[in-house]
Amino acid sequence: MAAPSPVTKVAFLGDYPPRQCGIATFTRDLRDSVVAVNPDWNCPVIAVSDRPGAYAYPDTVRFEIPQPDVASYVRAANFLNLAHMDALCVQHEFGIYGGAAGSHLLALLRRVRMPVITTLHTVLENPDADQRRVFTELLDLSSRIVIMAERARGMLLSLYGVDEGKLSVIPHGIPGTAFTDPSFYKDQFEVAGRPVMLTFGLLSPNKGIEYIIQALPDIVARHPRLVYIVLGATHPNLMREEGENYRLQLERMTRRLGVEKNVIFVNRYVSSEELVEYIGAADIYITPYLNEAQITSGTLSYCYGAGKAVVSTPYWHAAELLSDGAGSLIPFRDAAAAAAAVNALLDDEKSLNAMRKQAYLSGRHMVWPEVAKAYTGLFEKACEHYEIYRNHQPQAATALGEHSHLPPWRFNHLLRMTDSTGIFQHAIFTVPWFDHGYCTDDNARALLLSVLLEELDECPTEVRLARAAYAAFIQHAFVRETARFRNFMSFDRKWLEQHGSEDSHGRALWALGAVVGRTRSESLRAWAAPLFEEALPAVESFSSPRAWAFAVLGLHEYLRTLDGDLLAARLREELATRLFELWQRTATDDWPWFESIVAYDNPRLSHALILAGRWTGNHEMRDAGLRSLRWLMDHQRGEGGCFRPVGSNGFWLKGSAPAEFDQQPIEAAAAVSACIEAFNSTGDRHWRAEATRSFDWFLGTNDLGESLYDAASGGCRDGLHPNRSNQNQGAESTLSFWLALAEMKALDNASAAFQADRHSDS
Repeated sequence: MAAPSPVTKVAFLGDYPPRQCGIATFTRDLRDSVVAVNPDWNCPVIAVSDRPGAYAYPDTVRFEIPQPDVASYVRAANFLNLAHMDALCVQHEFGIYGGAAGSHLLALLRRVRMPVITTLHTVLENPDADQRRVFTELLDLSSRIVIMAERARGMLLSLYGVDEGKLSVIPHGIPGTAFTDPSFYKDQFEVAGRPVMLTFGLLSPNKGIEYIIQALPDIVARHPRLVYIVLGATHPNLMREEGENYRLQLERMTRRLGVEKNVIFVNRYVSSEELVEYIGAADIYITPYLNEAQITSGTLSYCYGAGKAVVSTPYWHAAELLSDGAGSLIPFRDAAAAAAAVNALLDDEKSLNAMRKQAYLSGRHMVWPEVAKAYTGLFEKACEHYEIYRNHQPQAATALGEHSHLPPWRFNHLLRMTDSTGIFQHAIFTVPWFDHGYCTDDNARALLLSVLLEELDECPTEVRLARAAYAAFIQHAFVRETARFRNFMSFDRKWLEQHGSEDSHGRALWALGAVVGRTRSESLRAWAAPLFEEALPAVESFSSPRAWAFAVLGLHEYLRTLDGDLLAARLREELATRLFELWQRTATDDWPWFESIVAYDNPRLSHALILAGRWTGNHEMRDAGLRSLRWLMDHQRGEGGCFRPVGSNGFWLKGSAPAEFDQQPIEAAAAVSACIEAFNSTGDRHWRAEATRSFDWFLGTNDLGESLYDAASGGCRDGLHPNRSNQNQGAESTLSFWLALAEMKALDNASAAFQADRHSDS
């Protein structure tokens, strides 16, 4: 007895009819064919709409995603997870998903808790930076990848480094039509007794139809009764931009060349049933596409599998499918060659029929039932392997199922940015920028990250070794005569100032306090504790609220281990009181903030108050921190609810609108920390959701739908501009991402442990 299938529910994601698009038709035909082969399966559709609410979708469409709305992609992922789908089948084509190069799709794929089987309708040989970034992550997030041509396999292996085990070649599905004489269908189109040549698909200039019209005088001179049917509505995008200009140009060309009686323009999007009849009436299908880089053509597959003689330019799919005499290939943009190929077939009926029969017989494996069986097997394998993978993963980090989309650790870029002196400040793209040297701020962040990773048992040997450089940099930055840290050092290891900013001093204290409070290395703690004590007194003279906040965070970390240190406890309370009194002096009902400007690293101020109020028992202080954070987070919300930090290009002055850009990773990381502290302090799950919303900004749930985290390099881009992300991956942005991820994973671990304790108690 056969084992039961691990699959009963597969969702299909893509465009969907009545949207007029080749991908929409493919999604419907694939879904319906899979259901026909597996009638007991539940196969809902997630439809992406370019005009939300404009389509009367059938009941099979359970969820609609407005193409530009990144929040809808997140909601769709939640829908799929809550429906406990076994697998998700994605149709991918550049241009049908929102965001730069379709990056909104990634916001969905990162969150789904099921294997993703992605059908690639395009594979680009020379993608731009955004296309490569999005496509590479799409390939990483896909459990299985379906391609429709062998050439695509070679490109994915050589250009994108895809694991060959992920790849399956399954042809484009076609209707299972009988091999019939074209005369059977010609009467209904009033072309009986005439040779018929057909081109179909959405009309646009890249189809090359003008070259076939230019070839018609030579064809008609030999075959005056020939009719050329151009079937299909103008592409909707072209229609919106230019109307029917292209079609009108073609019509004028037929009149100028005197072949208007030999051309029929069918200006509409026909049903699948009608399409079969039009194809049936054709003697020759001609596909004169202008771009070689087309890896899949549904129209070519349909006509080839229906047993049509095909004349085509040698774009990739045609060159592969029509090899060995299965069709006639002609050069691009060559009307004379097109005329010669068509005339040769019409002159030799025996050769034309032989070509038709060869195409029909070789296309039997392309009919939809066979294609559906191949996909069914792929879904089952993907689910089996996914279960094996999931069962071998540590369960603590994902027991609640809330953050299974968190990316894995990848420290390539962090280590590339580190040398024996410390971590470089800036990068040009992913290349360290020596000109800008080093700074204490970033080495403090890197040291802090190392101890968080150690506590998570996730600190690899390379990062442990690099930690020595970060610690040594901070040690060297401290000047005992002034009891202050210097901040900036040039590439040639020369300090550029007598002492650094108050903020950099506060960050150094924060990192040192974390070493004392968290590390398992007694020697490292023995190094950090006296340096922390020496550097601490200077903070009492500081005037920067952020330096106070960083010091409060550092003092709390220090007191995790040395909670009997009365001086440290007193100073924590004193600095927190300064922050609280600053808030009391400045805050109003409509501006409950610490200053008359919301500037940078903002949530740290609230974070420090919440933490200090919680641990000193000062509820008024804690509540002020919570109120200020809630106000800040409520105002850091973009369209669709995504996190939108106050931009660094102007900040937010009281009485004016906040700057929307440039959005900085440091703000998202600070928001994650503060919201987690608010959650720990109150138990209110609103704050956990806010931490997730802030973290997801890194992964593409933002105003542009672009991932700031670069999964390929392990770095983080430096910010979000109004129309693009900053492609440089400096230390501050990269460390902000990894610090935020470490805190999110620690939160998951703590929640999972809590759930386990509750379960054991019950």
